[in-house]
Amino acid sequence: MAARSRQQSGPPEEAEILIDLKDITKVFGSGEAEVRALRGIDLEIARGEFVAIMGPSGSGKSTAMNIIGCLDGPTAGTYLFGGVNVGDIGRNQRALLRRNFLGFVFQGYNLLARTSALDNVELPLIYQGMAVAARRRLALEALERVGLAGREHHDPSQLSGGQQQRVAIARAIVSRPDVVLADEPTGNLDSEKSRDIMDLLAALNRDEGMTIVMVTHEPDMAAYADRLIQFRDGRIESDGKTGEVA
Repeated sequence: MAARSRQQSGPPEEAEILIDLKDITKVFGSGEAEVRALRGIDLEIARGEFVAIMGPSGSGKSTAMNIIGCLDGPTAGTYLFGGVNVGDIGRNQRALLRRNFLGFVFQGYNLLARTSALDNVELPLIYQGMAVAARRRLALEALERVGLAGREHHDPSQLSGGQQQRVAIARAIVSRPDVVLADEPTGNLDSEKSRDIMDLLAALNRDEGMTIVMVTHEPDMAAYADRLIQFRDGRIESDGKTGEVA
């Protein structure tokens, strides 16, 4: 399918645009070693959307995710988050943006070993300086939300892969972020556990209005999203409703 223009794709009209990438370019290296990971992409994501991003290795999808998550910056172009130009704020302010507005779920779970599920989930709230009683309550609520009530004192070695990913999701949502960024969240799981995780992400989007942006290689996981964006060679190749993008 040919690339679609900014006007032909994207979120519904009159939706509140939360993430707005304008002509974003990302270049790594220089000279003969130069790699153009992103080649001037335009992308809008509205509050409350569930977006899946797909593409072959080297297509730029992970680079775009890192820029959205303020883990990296563009070489050129403009990134607006909630109307704020991320390029105009300092490193400390970007760290606060990540801490207060973004939740991250990774393929490898990234849990602290020999640390209880409850303590893992509390970590973002510790960084926010929240009092012990308040953060303990919110962490327990988050674990219950992901179906792990009663497992709060288990450490990762006592949990299955699917349960560990649920802990990671609880950690991502405990601070009530505006956006959950999920990078291959089912990549290490079997089909049944993958469906469980995707059902959970879909419920968070549907019931709590969380904006979810997910990178995946798996079409059956992308089918859970409302919108599918496909990257190729540093550009957006197609962008439309899931099931309508070839």
